[in-house]
Amino acid sequence: MIDQEKFYEALCEGSMDKVKELTQNALNEGEAPEKVLKGGLIPAMDRIGVRFRNNEIFIPEVLIAARAMHAGLGVLKPILAKSTTSTTTKVVIGTVKGDLHDIGKNLVGMMLEGAGFEVVDVGIDVPPEKFIQSAKENGAQIIGMSALLTTTMMQMQTTVQKIKAEGLKIKTVIGGAPVTAEFAKQIGADGYAPDAASAVSTIKEVLKIS
Repeated sequence: MIDQEKFYEALCEGSMDKVKELTQNALNEGEAPEKVLKGGLIPAMDRIGVRFRNNEIFIPEVLIAARAMHAGLGVLKPILAKSTTSTTTKVVIGTVKGDLHDIGKNLVGMMLEGAGFEVVDVGIDVPPEKFIQSAKENGAQIIGMSALLTTTMMQMQTTVQKIKAEGLKIKTVIGGAPVTAEFAKQIGADGYAPDAASAVSTIKEVLKIS
């Protein structure tokens, strides 16, 4: 039996050791790695995300929880990688060309991994071609783009246009301080995430994942 509350408490404390121990103990008791992920780690991290969205906790607490979550994922990943039944949704994320900010993007990556997505982080200052190439190479269904400068926002439009020009079935979600829902609609992006916590729910919504 997976004790979700214990996972949640360990994440709140940011205790990597406790999360690793809980994960390993669950496996030792015969729980499937997918069940440990979806019944323990992901719901616990989801609760952290809800508290973040409600302004009950802030970025430092989320980062601490996400790092602890990574410790648990580190135990599960080698086992999940061997499983042929594991079908993980891949997401390419990056900060657009001309923009060197990465804190928000990194937080989104952690939240997505915490929600069970496989994240391909292409970094900062990423041109449209690199986003598209990475999505093709990794079989990603969606690209998440971040921008913190108004001067770099139009790179998002260029990427969306190139995806459509190539006839690719790759979805796009955008976010960042100067980005708005109206801008996302204007450039033809499939979704807009106002913050890191909502990025997970936005991507699930766009991909129609429950």
